[in-house]
Parts: sequence; structure tokens; C-alpha cells
Amino acid sequence: MGLLAGSQAFAQGSPPGGGPGGGGSGPGDQVPGAYASPSAIPKDPAASDIGIPKIDPLKRLEPIALPQRQGDLPAPDLKLPALPAYAPQATEPRLQIGRPPKSLVLTATLGEGGPRIPDQLIWRLFAPLPGPDGKLPLVAVARGGEAVFDVPAGSYLLHLGFGRAGMTRRIDFSGEQTRETVALEAGGLRLNATAATKKLIRSDALRFDIYSAATDDTDRRLVASDVRAGVVTRLNAGDYHVVSNYGTVNATVRADLRVEPGRITDATLQHHAAQLTMKLVREPGGEAIADTAWVITTDQGDLVRDNVVSAFPSMVLEEGNYVISARNKDRLFQRPFSVKAGENTDVEVLTSDLIDPNDPSLGSGD
Repeated sequence: MGLLAGSQAFAQGSPPGGGPGGGGSGPGDQVPGAYASPSAIPKDPAASDIGIPKIDPLKRLEPIALPQRQGDLPAPDLKLPALPAYAPQATEPRLQIGRPPKSLVLTATLGEGGPRIPDQLIWRLFAPLPGPDGKLPLVAVARGGEAVFDVPAGSYLLHLGFGRAGMTRRIDFSGEQTRETVALEAGGLRLNATAATKKLIRSDALRFDIYSAATDDTDRRLVASDVRAGVVTRLNAGDYHVVSNYGTVNATVRADLRVEPGRITDATLQHHAAQLTMKLVREPGGEAIADTAWVITTDQGDLVRDNVVSAFPSMVLEEGNYVISARNKDRLFQRPFSVKAGENTDVEVLTSDLIDPNDPSLGSGD
């Protein structure tokens, strides 16, 4: 009813005339906007009391008969691409589900019939023929106590690494499941050192170099360098030449040692050396003078260490007789000193030990 009332109000606001001349209001002369009384609207016998037509309930529709096909129509000529163009066939052979893989399985022992090596092994398989670069192509790598290689049948060169120890041998793989044990003739070497006493030298002051055995030093091959004290170095069984360095100056000892297969060889070398801490003072027990340069020579004048600038230089020296020189502000101070094995000590050079640097009996003085 609200919508209807709004329409009537719009109609009443229109001009009363029917045409441009304001003529009669007959049915043929009505134009949009002309007023019509509600009583003049004919009633639909199917309408409700409020003027809205009644909606009949839906009726069930009867199926529509489709036209019958007259004869067989020809199939359309469709040109479709071949399926393999979109789904290429696999060129590799299919896996046979349920068939166990046939692998080459390798383990290692320490020596023939020795204990099995559980870990820390590096296995490398190489092709037996060199490549274009002259090197053997690497086929596969494995780490651990057991290596499992899924490789084609053929011959390979196996390199087995265990620390500094290693070996190379030929492996012929038939392509069938194969288990093989490799005997590695290797052992371990653990090194320590003392200085004229049974007390071990602290590990941070020691370093060892391990060389192959040889009658001449020029023929020795460096096997391992900067080996820390107390650490096991894995080596092939055999003879070795060991150099122990106590400090960084001249305290050095050597020894020839043998490594047995399947065993750790412990060796303790003995140094005849001591650690010295030096200072330049004006009086015994006095405060060290800074900006002092130090030179150490043997009592025969051979240079041992020079150009050490420090108020408290510390160094390890081999047992023997030395001359200690301290230079400060163009003045040279000097005193002789003897090093005794295992006796670490402080050495004081007094300013009263002043000498003439131009004295020819002192040599160069630096």
C-alpha cells in the first residue's frame, strides 16, 4: 500500500490537462502522468482483495518428445595428436618390486683376522682406467665402518682411508650380492714428552712431526705435522721418524719408532730443556723496563733468537750456555746464562750490565 500511495502522489503532481492544449480527458487522449481514479481500474476476477493476482501452484511438466534421428550420421574427422607425444615412454628399466638389490658390501679389520674397524673409515671406488684428464674417475664414496655400493658389475680400484693410514686394492664385482672384508695393516701412535723429570710437558707447548723412515733426512717424507701430545695418530704399520718440538726455538729431540698392526704404540720422548722468562731491571727484583729488545746467542756466538721486543719475553731453550743481550734506548746490556734441563726460571739482566756496543770483542752486538 505504501508503494501504491507513492505512485498516486506522483500522478497528482502532474498537469491536469491530457494533451498540449489541455484538451479533454478521454481514454484515447490520456498521456503518462494523467490521473486515473482507482475505481476506474477494472478488477481481475482472479485477483485477491488487495489487487495482487493469485499465483497458481506449479504443475508437473510433461516430457518433451525429442526428434528422431533419421539414419546414421557420419563420424566427424578429428585429428588428435598421438599420446606418446605427451606421455613419453620411460627409457630406463623398471624396478622389480620385491627383488632385493644386489650390492657390494665392504667391511675392514685391523690386520688379517684382527678386530673389525667400527667407524671413521673413508671408502672410495675408482674406475680402473684414467679419464681424459689422466686421473682415475671417482665412482662412489662411503663413510663409516661398512660401505654399501650399488654399482654395476665390473672391476674397480678401492682406496680405504683410516686417519693417516690407507691402502689400495682391486675389487672385482660380479653384479651379484657380495660381501667382502678388507684387512688394513694399520695401528696407532700416541706421543708425549718430558723435560728431565717424569712430569709430562703440557700439551700446548709441544708439537710433533712424523716422517717416513729413511737413512737420509733428505729422503724422509712428511706423514703428519703439528701433531698434538696425547692424540692417537692412525698410521700404516711400519717404521717412522718422529721429531718433537718443545717451544719454538731450539728444544728438539728425535726418535725412530715402529707402529705395530692392530695396536696403539705409546712413546714418551725426553727433552733436555727449560723455560726462561727474562726482564731488564735496575736492581734485583725490580720492575721490568718496557720497550726492550732481546737477542739470544750461544756462548760460541751462534744466533739462537733475536728481535724479541717485550718487557717479559718467555721462551724454551735447550740445555746449554747462552749470552743474553737486552737493548733499550740505544744502550746494550748483556750477561751470560746457563740453562739446566727441567729448571724453569726467571733471568734478570741489570742495567749495571751495560757494555759498549762498539767493543770489537763483542762481535756485532745484535
